[in-house]
Amino acid sequence: MSWTRRKSNLKRVLVLFAHPAQRASSINVSMAKRVEQLDSVTLVDLYAEYPRFEVDIEREQARLLSHDVIVFQFPLFWYSTPALLKQWQDLVLEYGFAYGPKGKRLAGKRVMASVTTGGSANDYSLGGGNNRPFPDFLLPLRQTAELCGMIFLPPFVLHSANHIDTTDARMHIDAYPVLLEALASAQLDTSHLEGLSEITTRDVAEIMAGAAA
Repeated sequence: MSWTRRKSNLKRVLVLFAHPAQRASSINVSMAKRVEQLDSVTLVDLYAEYPRFEVDIEREQARLLSHDVIVFQFPLFWYSTPALLKQWQDLVLEYGFAYGPKGKRLAGKRVMASVTTGGSANDYSLGGGNNRPFPDFLLPLRQTAELCGMIFLPPFVLHSANHIDTTDARMHIDAYPVLLEALASAQLDTSHLEGLSEITTRDVAEIMAGAAA
């Protein structure tokens, strides 16, 4: 799949990659390496950049201001984000900058979570092992984005990340840069995402087909 892009019209995508156990991860690391090569994407490996959790607030705020789409990429840890990503949120999205009467400097930016889970899709359903649909576990992230005036898009999700076969893993890895390039090029009308609780590999192909129609 390809399309013509005018670089002057590209939106800038910031991927904040938070994975504290990268030696044990093949899918998330491969995803990060793929999108790092995209001209329109800035990838920040938070655990490599802040191994002591000493987040540079001014630098991170400047990154947010210079990008149009913010992507949080992480594995779901105990129904939440990894600790450093939570630390990043606590420090960077401060009153007077990200929220408050004079602080909504991020308003209008789009936010997406790219998440992998150990449990299956069925585990994240009413009556499943976790007894809640998956979007429920992202409510704090969604509410944070909305408080800051940002637009929270459905998450890009891979369930059973530790148990899927090589073909399915490769499809997900390949779909990730396609999705981010679509967001960057503005080829993807976010109205195509309405009604989705989460975006899967299959959805990416359908969304792109609808955007091209």
